[in-house]
Amino acid sequence: MATWDLRGMKHHVLICNGGTCLRHGGDDVTTAVREEIARLGLDDAVHTTRTRCNGRCQDACVMIVYPQGVWYRQITPERAKEVVRAHLGEGVPMREWATYEYEGELVLTPAGEREAPSGKRKTENGKRNMLRKE
Repeated sequence: MATWDLRGMKHHVLICNGGTCLRHGGDDVTTAVREEIARLGLDDAVHTTRTRCNGRCQDACVMIVYPQGVWYRQITPERAKEVVRAHLGEGVPMREWATYEYEGELVLTPAGEREAPSGKRKTENGKRNMLRKE
């Protein structure tokens, strides 16, 4: 296992490799992202991490770009390469494929709504779990 010197990194890309995302091409997306980063010479500016589930399975395959906190949905290898070129290379997020963007809090970007298009609030889930334990 390599230990990377992360000084000078401008972006951290989290690529979901949880079960649903893997069934939607997570391995191919991961490979495409890393190959495009190398092809564009961005290795010293962009660090990638394969993650397990990020909790947005209906958006599979999910890719998250920090420090902006842009959550991309339905990423294919082709879309992944475009995100690398535009967002990581040129600094222009691909908002048409974004579900969330961090603006002091996570907000839904495309429609400007405040709630996720589907799913349950974590606080609701936590309350349910707490009630079951009592």
